[in-house]
Amino acid sequence: MSIAAPPATALCEMRGISHEFVQPNGKPLRVLEEINLAILPEEIVALLGPSGCGKSTVLRILAGLIAPTSGEVLYHDETLHGLNPGIAIVFQSFALFPWMTVTENVRMALRAAGKPLTPNPSPLRGEGSFSQEVVRRAAHAIRLVGLSGFEDAYPRELSGGMKQRVGMARALSVDPEILLLDEPFSQVDALTAESLRAEVIDIWSSGERNPSSILMVSHDIKEVAFMADRIVILSANPGRLQIIVANPLPRPRDYRSPDFLRLVDQLHDLITGHALPDVAAPAPTMGPAPLEALPEAFPSQIVGLLEYLDARGGKEDIFRIAADTHCEFGRMLQTAEAAELLDFVDTPKRLVVLEPEGSRFIKALPGERTDIWRERILRLGIFQMIRDMLQRQPDHALDRDFVLETLVMHLPMENYEKLFRIITGWARFGNLFDYDERRQMLSLVEN
Repeated sequence: MSIAAPPATALCEMRGISHEFVQPNGKPLRVLEEINLAILPEEIVALLGPSGCGKSTVLRILAGLIAPTSGEVLYHDETLHGLNPGIAIVFQSFALFPWMTVTENVRMALRAAGKPLTPNPSPLRGEGSFSQEVVRRAAHAIRLVGLSGFEDAYPRELSGGMKQRVGMARALSVDPEILLLDEPFSQVDALTAESLRAEVIDIWSSGERNPSSILMVSHDIKEVAFMADRIVILSANPGRLQIIVANPLPRPRDYRSPDFLRLVDQLHDLITGHALPDVAAPAPTMGPAPLEALPEAFPSQIVGLLEYLDARGGKEDIFRIAADTHCEFGRMLQTAEAAELLDFVDTPKRLVVLEPEGSRFIKALPGERTDIWRERILRLGIFQMIRDMLQRQPDHALDRDFVLETLVMHLPMENYEKLFRIITGWARFGNLFDYDERRQMLSLVEN
């Protein structure tokens, strides 16, 4: 695994960062494990990995919005306490105040950052409560992101791309040394996203003092290869740093160049190698099956993947599947993991390959599909355990809270609420047991 740069050269650094969220029952859910990462001057770093690997949590810890459970964050070699003064964030959702104009939204960011608020001695309309410095900074940031002429527009009058430009203007107005981007281009169309990426690169490389560096979260492999100097690949459950890949491509980068496409292929292989490792299935053992945490995928998504593969000769590259189905890559990874857990597919390298059991399922009639699904999930320890508990009850029913406590006891590091939703979704599809949401009771289905 690559080692982060020496702390003496870092703007900001995470040392031994682990983080746990406390669940409602008091049990911890670990989302990050021993993260060591340094952000250097004048670089763009990207965090890449499957859903649930803690990428956004890393950003919030660096910004000081969350205090880590263990480890420390340093800013210019000083331990960070509270908010990081050198960081601003652009979020995935636009998070604009709908009752404020573009200019007012940007000025409010400056007010929140504690910039001088001494009234302007010669105010124009709407500027009386803001200092000349705030007025100047807001106007400069709006020009920088290409929104001149839209200063008095309200969010409802703006396109998605323009709303995100307002988000960038707010972040840039506070002159951050490090700009954090939390999937900022995922809510806009492909052409707008491409334009915004180029504009962010232009602003970063324009020669102005800040932002010196950018740390971004993304699920888009090509976006990462286009923007980043270093690419940090995380694994999930909990999030761990797997490898740091240096991007040697000179700027400006061409999406179609052979070197760019080779880097994209390398990243594809690294991501799928960590998320869908090619390991032999364990030999069957006597006694109850071990309990598994289920990937966050629902039956309709798994069936859709199997039908897609069946229509294309039984195999396809997972990145092509995600692109063809307009599915976020992390979500597609989890769907493939779930299908593999049920022995419907195999995942050699970057391929997803339909297995004989998956072909049998796809060719079956609806009632037969239900039987096959029930048969497959009953090979998993978590469904065996819940079925056995239900069978021991006189009325073959269990209270939801009792099941949740059982999940917490056996899988304490998992998000038990999410796991319960997945279990009930899979069980309903296989007509194994049902869940009455009004009574909050789980009951065995008699077949």
